[in-house]
Amino acid sequence: MKLGESSPFGGRTRTRVLVALSLLETSFPRELARLLAAPVSGVRQAIASLERDGLVAGRLVGKTRLVRIDPGYFARQELESYLARLSEAEADLRVAVNRLRRRPRATGKPA
Repeated sequence: MKLGESSPFGGRTRTRVLVALSLLETSFPRELARLLAAPVSGVRQAIASLERDGLVAGRLVGKTRLVRIDPGYFARQELESYLARLSEAEADLRVAVNRLRRRPRATGKPA
């Protein structure tokens, strides 16, 4: 079964955001939108609804809003186990996550 055929968390974008967060640990809406090839507005809506449901927690770091799976979620271990299983159907997403640059570029280094 491909993830696109099922939306166990209420919507395809919500499900894919959760799967991406399980692979990344923390991220921000624009990065998630790029990874998922989805509109930023749709990703932001998915994050907002996941926050309302208590699955995702966000915090501001400077002007950037970082989000992650809520560490206080009562069934976090089970959720992460389920998301790991769902990520097996998302080979393209796993490859994209592995290619992400997760640290700042060195000062003076050409882009």
